[in-house]
Amino acid sequence: MNAAKAAGNHNAFGDLVEEYEIQFIDGDEIDCALAKAWGVTQANMGDYFIACDKWEEYQKQMFIIGVGEIGYDFDPANVHPDNFDIDIYPVSDMKELAEQMIEEGLFGEIPEHLERYIDIDAIARDLHYDYTETEIVGETLIYRAA
Repeated sequence: MNAAKAAGNHNAFGDLVEEYEIQFIDGDEIDCALAKAWGVTQANMGDYFIACDKWEEYQKQMFIIGVGEIGYDFDPANVHPDNFDIDIYPVSDMKELAEQMIEEGLFGEIPEHLERYIDIDAIARDLHYDYTETEIVGETLIYRAA
C-alpha cells in the first residue's frame, strides 16, 4: 500500500489508521503454516513473500519446525532455513524411522541370520529421546535438532 492511500485511511472515529490487520486468506497450506511461524506483520511481509516464492517445501518445513516449534530467532531480511541445524525425516512414525536407519546401515552391518533378533520397537522407543514427531499440513515428519 502506498503512502498516499495509507494517509487517507481513517477508522470509525476519524483517526488515522497506522496499523493494519493482516490475514492469510488464500494460498497453499504450507505457505499458511509458514505465515503463522513467521509471524507476518507490516514490517516483515515483503521478506515473507520472497521466502514463499524462493524456498522449496522442505525449506519451509525446516523453518516452521525451527521457528514455530523449537523457537529459533530469525532476521526476516537474512533468514535461510538451511542455516537451521535440523534433520527432517518424512516418515509416518518412529518405527518407520528405525527401519530406515537399519536399512541405511546406521547400526552397522547386520548379518542376515541376526536380522530377526532386532527389536525394532525398542529402537523406536529409544528414538523418542532424540527425535520429535510433528505434523505440518497433514504430513507427519520426524525431526532432530542439534
